[in-house]
Amino acid sequence: MSKHYFLAQASRFSAGERLGHLFAVGTKKSQKALCAHLAKRYGSDEAHVAVTKNGRTALAIALKTVLEPGSKVVMNGFTCHAVIEAITAAKMTPIFADINPETLHYDDKTLEKLLAKHPDIKGIIIQNTLGIPVDIAKFEKLAAKFNFQIFEDMAHCTGAHYKDGREIGTVGVATALSFGKEKSIDATTGGAVIIRDLHTPAIKTPTKGPKFSDLFRARFYPSFCAFYRLLTKIKLGTLWMGFLLKTHQIERSANNKLDFSRRAPRFVYKLALKQLEQLPKNPQPIRKFVLVNNRDELLAKLKRNGYYFDGFWFEKPIAPERLYKKVHFDEAACPNATRIAQEIINIPTHYAEADLKPALKIIEGYKK
Repeated sequence: MSKHYFLAQASRFSAGERLGHLFAVGTKKSQKALCAHLAKRYGSDEAHVAVTKNGRTALAIALKTVLEPGSKVVMNGFTCHAVIEAITAAKMTPIFADINPETLHYDDKTLEKLLAKHPDIKGIIIQNTLGIPVDIAKFEKLAAKFNFQIFEDMAHCTGAHYKDGREIGTVGVATALSFGKEKSIDATTGGAVIIRDLHTPAIKTPTKGPKFSDLFRARFYPSFCAFYRLLTKIKLGTLWMGFLLKTHQIERSANNKLDFSRRAPRFVYKLALKQLEQLPKNPQPIRKFVLVNNRDELLAKLKRNGYYFDGFWFEKPIAPERLYKKVHFDEAACPNATRIAQEIINIPTHYAEADLKPALKIIEGYKK
């Protein structure tokens, strides 16, 4: 096969978008325009909107603004380490909730059991995994009954709507957006926080600009990945990516550390606003998922046929794998998340259906 297809590695960027990333110019006006859009879209005012270095910083600010230190916060048992980082940076305690295999998210029944065990839970994070909406009305009923706050993590689901017609991000007390790599709004880095409880103190955007290394990576990541995809055809892509990582010209997403003192490059906010304004009312999920047997064998077979679907969410209940042992995740308490992390693969949605047919045929033979 002459053409290759990728799940990640900035494969959603067109040639024009890569050029736009290289040469976009952002100003304070660009930043203010994004904040104004977010305030209007998600039901707040500009005093309660701030842009951030990344999504985990936005989520930590949301938690710190609304809840008291020491609060217990429920998080999905199938997610990334960034969520734990946000909760602990806010000086709070994460409570893992096992997932429903159909939605990859905890449901109201699981949450109610956790509330019986931890009646002092003060907040829950709703992430709508892969852009699959939860039944938010059921969580609202529990929130009213047990007096906790709902926080919406928009990394996977910006622009999507709940089944009752409300846009995701307009329901909870606060919304955190990520503009990081492969997210539903992908500017390679950056984030934003919106607080809808206007009785809370105003929040401020960090005053420090990005480090030069962060600015450089934000500019060049899409182009570096395009070169990687080309080199993959001649078996040199892995060497190129290894060189970029070793020389710190790119960084793994989990290494984009939370930072309350710095913002992202302003051109990132300009590009994020453009994507937000162009979102359809109900965009398709950013990825689909399939549960399979013999995942490593399947991924190797897909590669031989030109489909590079590794780099999926999530190869461990709390990804990435290299940080998993530090989490001390209770696998026995979250059996669905533990099992699905061993069986899941993601399928990109940014290619034409005809392009993916050979891959889907291969996957069919491995489906659970």
